[in-house]
Amino acid sequence: MSKFGDIIGIKVPVLLDFYTEWNEPSLAMHPVLKDVAAALGDKGKVIKIDVDKNEELATALRIKGLPTLMIYKGGEMVWRQSGEQDANTLIGLMKEYV
Repeated sequence: MSKFGDIIGIKVPVLLDFYTEWNEPSLAMHPVLKDVAAALGDKGKVIKIDVDKNEELATALRIKGLPTLMIYKGGEMVWRQSGEQDANTLIGLMKEYV
């Protein structure tokens, strides 16, 4: 969990994508997240977290539906949504917290 604190504690907003390799909506988000990361450059960070490999974290954060997306700013969760999102929506949300 200490690594998680390091990830979400940075100065720029962090978009977390909780996914699994066997979940189709999760896989559909991968190209969308690449677009978001490209649009943000160094003004934000996009991190994908496989819930199968991080079960303790997923349980602690009560991840139920996949994909689950969260935005953290300065260690605080400021936005959370389950289900697919489009790149423009995510870019707009991230820019609110830059």
